[in-house]
Amino acid sequence: MQFFGRLVETLNSVTNLFANPYRVREVPLSEYAPHRRVMDDGRVVLYRTAQSWDCLLISPKAPQNAFRLFQLSSEVEARTVFLQFATKLRPFYEISPDVLKVETVQQLTDCLRSHPNWPLAHVAVEMGMKESFRHNHIMCCINDIESEEGFTPLHLACKKGDIDCVRELVEGCGVRLDIADKNGETVFHYAAHQSNCQVIELLSKQRSVGVNHLSKSGETPLHIACRLGKTDVAKSLLHCQASCNIVGSHGYPIHTAMKFVQAGCAEVILEADPNQIHTEDVHYGGTALHWAKNADMVRLLIDRGCALNYLSKTGETPLHIMVKRGRFECAMILLVHGADTNAKGESGNTPLHLAMKLDNLDLIKALIVFGADVRSPNEFGETPGLIAARHSKGFEDIIGIAAVAGSLSKGVDALDGGDGYRHRRYDRLLCLDGGGIRGLVLIQLLIAIEQTAGQPIRELFDWISGTSTGGILALAIVHGKSMEYLRCLYFRMKDEVFKGSRPFSSVPLEEFLKKEFGENTKMTDVTKPKVMVTGTLADRHPGELHLFRNYNPPEPRYDPPYMRTAEFKALTQPKDQLVWRAARCSGAAPTYFRPMGRFLDGGLLANNPTLDALTEIHEYNQNLKSKGRGNQVKKLGIVVSLGTGKPPQVPVTSVDVFRPSNPWELAKTVFGARELGKMVVDCCTDSDGRAVDRARAWCEMVDIPYFRLNSQLKTDVMLDEIDDAILVNMLWDTQIYIHQERERIQQLAQLLLTA
Repeated sequence: MQFFGRLVETLNSVTNLFANPYRVREVPLSEYAPHRRVMDDGRVVLYRTAQSWDCLLISPKAPQNAFRLFQLSSEVEARTVFLQFATKLRPFYEISPDVLKVETVQQLTDCLRSHPNWPLAHVAVEMGMKESFRHNHIMCCINDIESEEGFTPLHLACKKGDIDCVRELVEGCGVRLDIADKNGETVFHYAAHQSNCQVIELLSKQRSVGVNHLSKSGETPLHIACRLGKTDVAKSLLHCQASCNIVGSHGYPIHTAMKFVQAGCAEVILEADPNQIHTEDVHYGGTALHWAKNADMVRLLIDRGCALNYLSKTGETPLHIMVKRGRFECAMILLVHGADTNAKGESGNTPLHLAMKLDNLDLIKALIVFGADVRSPNEFGETPGLIAARHSKGFEDIIGIAAVAGSLSKGVDALDGGDGYRHRRYDRLLCLDGGGIRGLVLIQLLIAIEQTAGQPIRELFDWISGTSTGGILALAIVHGKSMEYLRCLYFRMKDEVFKGSRPFSSVPLEEFLKKEFGENTKMTDVTKPKVMVTGTLADRHPGELHLFRNYNPPEPRYDPPYMRTAEFKALTQPKDQLVWRAARCSGAAPTYFRPMGRFLDGGLLANNPTLDALTEIHEYNQNLKSKGRGNQVKKLGIVVSLGTGKPPQVPVTSVDVFRPSNPWELAKTVFGARELGKMVVDCCTDSDGRAVDRARAWCEMVDIPYFRLNSQLKTDVMLDEIDDAILVNMLWDTQIYIHQERERIQQLAQLLLTA
């Protein structure tokens, strides 16, 4: 039996040698009583057995037991590793004997073998044995630098995110925070790579230059946080006196945040130091706006007050940069906030010069739509039109737009500038159709009329009427808003108002209207020109057209059209009506927005308000005559009606609605009902076709010049469209239409100025 026992022991030993000789096992010390002790250092002992060299760590808590640390066949290797273990294990089993378990000892010996050159303090951090920091052997190397990577124990603790070790090292051991590793990174750099802000808060308990140290790669800890998008870390570093004014490889921290599209980090920097919005990068002299890479980042900086047209050292505005990089969405945000499309940069090039050279048709269209001058020469005498002739695939359209600019300019020179409201013999009426975001078409047409006449729209007309989006624009014109401002405003407004699914929340629209018109502005606060905005009274059936006016309505001269079966609440007088509410009522389009009290969109009854405006003016004048004030009556001298774009006609397969007798007929009925419903709505709200024919006939009968301008769109644009590219193409179609109708527009301007 003894023979078999020794055989099993021998086989086990051989098996261990071939398996893992460094696997730690707990063994009774009595097993080694027959064997010779070769080396002895405290509680670490090396034994020589028949088959191997065994190293034991005698347990401080149970001296009868031991941890076998290795079982090697090589005497040289065994003696070498024994000396390493004997020296380095002592602080751990002396200061914290309670943690010595098989698993812990295994991890400890593995760490010692994996990192033979590590000082003991590094091993303590790696093992998370913060109690061992109090041992003299470890305390004496608490600031030692690991030879290969050059990091200290605190570097390692920060890298591991070990809060307990960091706290013990900082509060109990007084470690240095300014030591840099071989890459020039301090413990703050290591902490910046982590997402645990507690580490940074602990490090901040000691003031240290390490928080603003520039690494060899040109980054402070704040640069790292901005590059990685660690917003909370950036905020913690700023609380620890991290500076925003240190130049790194990517500029200042704000530039790093912009380069790597980290909006959160940019925000916390600007909250800590608002002046960072104006900081120039060292290499190019650009602000953070020059470095922005997406629309959200551009919007963030603009909202914070960053200069839109700031010229960098290289002679480029942010718009130049966005065009060069082909960032259409970023360019659009700049344009709708008023960036100068004709700013001259390096070599006198405008953004349009650059777009032409890149042959980026989307950007070319956007820039021209927003007023870029195709005739502006650079320092070499090249105009964007000339560059287009050399490079652009859309040459014909672009040259056509160039011709628009030239023809309108000649029109301005040829026409009499006029003098506003003085010495007018006739009244002039402007009518603006409804159409949601397609109100941008109205704005583009109005800009063309202004440029040709050389006067603001507000001074060119005595009466302005509008429905829905046209009503909002009518009120904006009366209150002195410029056309360019309104174009930008509409592009910004759509993203705030058309959020989510239909029907949209009315709150953003109402807040937008209050902000633009004032929460307490009354309709009668501005009286020239006269304005009438349509709304539909929906608290009765049939519904009734109502006009919001900035003047007292003419007294009714006829009986009410309907017998009433109930008394309706009296209408508020103009002097008590709020402008923003009038705009909201006119734009309460069913399925898009909820009703405004008892009002729905005026487009339900008068999407083209021309005939209703003519009727109102006639009744107003008749009322003056009946009161003996006929000398105040002015005849109409011109009527201008503007549309929001005509969509192309498309074929309809069927509008047949019938009782189905099988599933196939059911599908046909559903399809027919849908098409019929759409046709009924579109016909009821159609602002072109017979509505225009009737208005033209009415004007011709009384010998009043009538101008109808409405661009033909290549595609149907939804009333709640928010895609900038689609809207720019819509305005591009409008701009081409303006070129085609340039002679009529010049004739119109002449009449407006001489009426």
